[in-house]
Amino acid sequence: MSDMAKEARTKEYSLIADDIVAKVRIIDNTALLIGSYELTVPGMDPATAAFYDDLKTDLLNKINITPQEHLDIRLAGELKQKFRELSSRMVKERIPHLTDSQVQFISGSLVQEMLGLGNIEFLLCDNDVEEVCINTSLQPVWVYHKEFGWLKSNVTMSNESQIWNYASSIARRVGRQITIQTPLLDAYLSTGDRVNATILPVSSSGNTITVRKFARKPWTITDFIANNTISIEVSAFLWLAMQYEASILMAGGTAAGKTSLLNVLSSFFPSNQRVVSIEQTREVTLPSYLQWIPLVVREPTTEGKGEINMLDLLVNSLRMRPDRIIVGEIRRAEEAQVLFEAIHTGHSVYATLHAETISEALRRLASPPILLPPVMLESLPLMVTMFRDRRSGIRRVFEVGEVIPSASDSKPPTIRVLFRWDPATDNMVKVGDSTRIYGMLKTFTSMTDKDIEDTLRERGEILEWLVWNKINSVEDVGKVFAQYSRDPESVLRTVRKGTLVRPEEEQAGQLPFDDAK
Repeated sequence: MSDMAKEARTKEYSLIADDIVAKVRIIDNTALLIGSYELTVPGMDPATAAFYDDLKTDLLNKINITPQEHLDIRLAGELKQKFRELSSRMVKERIPHLTDSQVQFISGSLVQEMLGLGNIEFLLCDNDVEEVCINTSLQPVWVYHKEFGWLKSNVTMSNESQIWNYASSIARRVGRQITIQTPLLDAYLSTGDRVNATILPVSSSGNTITVRKFARKPWTITDFIANNTISIEVSAFLWLAMQYEASILMAGGTAAGKTSLLNVLSSFFPSNQRVVSIEQTREVTLPSYLQWIPLVVREPTTEGKGEINMLDLLVNSLRMRPDRIIVGEIRRAEEAQVLFEAIHTGHSVYATLHAETISEALRRLASPPILLPPVMLESLPLMVTMFRDRRSGIRRVFEVGEVIPSASDSKPPTIRVLFRWDPATDNMVKVGDSTRIYGMLKTFTSMTDKDIEDTLRERGEILEWLVWNKINSVEDVGKVFAQYSRDPESVLRTVRKGTLVRPEEEQAGQLPFDDAK
């Protein structure tokens, strides 16, 4: 065997999308410039293919899709099921001798082609794929794989019109449009995956669609601790700070996990509070037990009318009596202005920003084009940065730091780093003592240093117990935190007893742990 052959890595597995089973074979040979992602989808014989084309036409004439079903992304699953049932019935009527698996295959293919994104649906069902990129019809589709990085697939687009049609279909689902006059699109799929699309002539090589996939099972703080993304000590500190309404900015590079961290930390919100999120594109996902109102901006029409921007939504949100406000990713001065205006209204605010370190994040906020004045920056007490190791692909909380106000209003605030990730040991290390958060707790809660340390220790016990018992669903983790905020003693008794009630022993509405009797 040659040295080149020895260096080749391969992986094979199956995927299921719309009841169709496809196979994936990944070949990553160091002799090649880029690895390959080969998707094999079952084909149709010529007779079935001819029948398939006729069936598409008949389906379009028979199926009755209401405007609400077409435009409401929340009804996408119901519409697919309605379409699948009708197509299956028509297939069985016309070709009675087909097996159930053959009927299922034809029906699934119709769903993918007429309501989905064709073979792209298989890529979206691959849990190991983080990004799906259509760059032009002249190139194959690219994917970013968790294990192999960027790979070139064998999935292709027939022409530029097909890409445009897919982008238009996605846009209509969220009440937007992509045209020559509005050639840029930020949207999301019914699965929550984020979509960006561009069309000619803005993207001169061809129309593009980029899908950033989100985990089908939402991450929880239990998952983050178990895979060493964050430590128990840091988690307990952030939990305490958030309980007493400290605002936090999450920063990090592209795909570092900023939004995932924001979603994870949202479980620390008290269950009896009202949360409003304001975003350009829906990315935040919060537990169902929270009173959460997601707001999304609306782009102007081709005539320049009907725009609702982030500032409009912020003004409106203040009339909704929110306890917590989430402002999505900060890219421009407008978003930053929204963030700090919300903080100044006395609300707890949480947001994300592209920056590798806390110092870099502070410089970005204080420099053009955002250029916030020092007095505004000082209103933000805490910053957290996420890090993605480009070699290994691991993600870690990199730094946690406080923003320390300057003695002069004309000088920018400084940063006090409290925790920092040590790559040599792959552990979070405490590098400084809190002054601002501890000071805030002492002032507004009358807690002493000993009270704070005891509370952090208690929360560490609870977090360790969650990891030990593998309680990692958003709902169950959130219920533990919610119960602790209302009756801490019962939760601590359960944790210290080490007991756990399994789901089959629970009664409806009961917590996922034994509330010590």
